[in-house]
Amino acid sequence: MSVPWLQPVTLEGEGVRLEPLRLEHADEIRALVQDGELWRLRYTTAPEPENARAYVEKLLADQAAGTRLAFLAREIAGGRAVGSTTYHDVVANARRVEIGSTFYAQSWQRTFVNTACKWHLMRHAFETLECPVVGWRTDILNTRSQAAIERLGAKKDGIIRRAILRRDGTLRDTVMYSVTAEEWREGVRARMLGLLRRV
Repeated sequence: MSVPWLQPVTLEGEGVRLEPLRLEHADEIRALVQDGELWRLRYTTAPEPENARAYVEKLLADQAAGTRLAFLAREIAGGRAVGSTTYHDVVANARRVEIGSTFYAQSWQRTFVNTACKWHLMRHAFETLECPVVGWRTDILNTRSQAAIERLGAKKDGIIRRAILRRDGTLRDTVMYSVTAEEWREGVRARMLGLLRRV
């Protein structure tokens, strides 16, 4: 089922461009996950290099089904692919999206890239798509991701215990976060702009 209000779009500014993921990006996905061997992290969604094409195909299949919208993140100045992210777990009738399945090449972690990408995704969700809420979910072991989400101003909704299997076969507890449209207007938007000025 297509989701008329959730269509591929390019989001650009603050040094990054989020462009609709395409199958021809598979080679760039392969290269960027090799920067830091991202697939070896216990809690990452990054594919093994040899599975980059299948990973992109799966994201695009989810997108065709209306449950996801996938992006390649590119650093504008050099034109290099630096990461990938998605809107996922789309609930069309509630106009809800989550931001996730995100990874960045190690050499671009802890730079302006993540903050700029989150700014574009949140602003598009709240101000163009008119979502009443934007969510995140992360592995309870991924404390870096939790800190980054909380830094944006998201509130912790709770923990889903033993939610899914990790790639190593262990059961993952998932930490859920969200920002409502009211929170975006009343403070999170300004907070994000402040973070952008500091990076």
